[in-house]
Amino acid sequence: MLFLDIVARIHYLYARIETVDYVIEELLITAELNALIITAASIAFFHTILGPDHYLPFITISWARKWSAVKTTLITFLCGLGHICSSVVLGLIGVSLGLAVKKLEILESVRGNLAAWLLIAFGLVYIVWGLRRVYRKQPHTHSHIHASEAMHTHSHLREHTHVHNNKAAVSIAPWTLFVIFVFGPCEPLIPILMYPAAQNSWFGLVVVTCVFGIITIATMLGTVLLSRAGVNFLPLAGMQRFSHVIAGATICLCGLAIVFLGL
Repeated sequence: MLFLDIVARIHYLYARIETVDYVIEELLITAELNALIITAASIAFFHTILGPDHYLPFITISWARKWSAVKTTLITFLCGLGHICSSVVLGLIGVSLGLAVKKLEILESVRGNLAAWLLIAFGLVYIVWGLRRVYRKQPHTHSHIHASEAMHTHSHLREHTHVHNNKAAVSIAPWTLFVIFVFGPCEPLIPILMYPAAQNSWFGLVVVTCVFGIITIATMLGTVLLSRAGVNFLPLAGMQRFSHVIAGATICLCGLAIVFLGL
């Protein structure tokens, strides 16, 4: 009986030790996940704020095109979603193929340069289109002599034909931004994804991705909507005529900042 009692106590102590080890392991996993969540949220916020290409194009085009708050929110959200999802898909492909972080970062860098040059090209085209609008909206006069030999003049804008061309340009702009943002990489996301993937923690991978995406899009939306509301209080009525030119120049400068300043 004494021997059986000793064996039972040993089994009991062994079970307790296993339980303690399990609890410690769970606490360590939870601590690592919490650290990853905080890291992902912080990097997402600062990555967005320090990258003016994440919000300036939406602010200026929204002002130039006089988008409503709902339309501005929808377009910004969709572009942000495409921006995040493309990098997540690339990261998951890299994880499944066993690619190193360095190789994925090189690929993301190529995508970043491509997106920057697309921004520059889009900005230049938008500047030209805006200048055409400015020219076509210049008032000019016509003189008429009637049968009664009375002469009078009247003025109107140059832009009195082909109104549908403007509508086409308006509909293309949001889609162009969306395509550019899909090409635009989220370089900081790749290393963050790799850590839970290396630990075979799909739960951690999903959580980190969701946190990074939510914070990024929320920061984009907050910055765009607050800035767009602030623009309404500025005395810019005299510049509204050149709003498309200003929007195009801003987009072009964002692309140049990425290429030459690494923003």
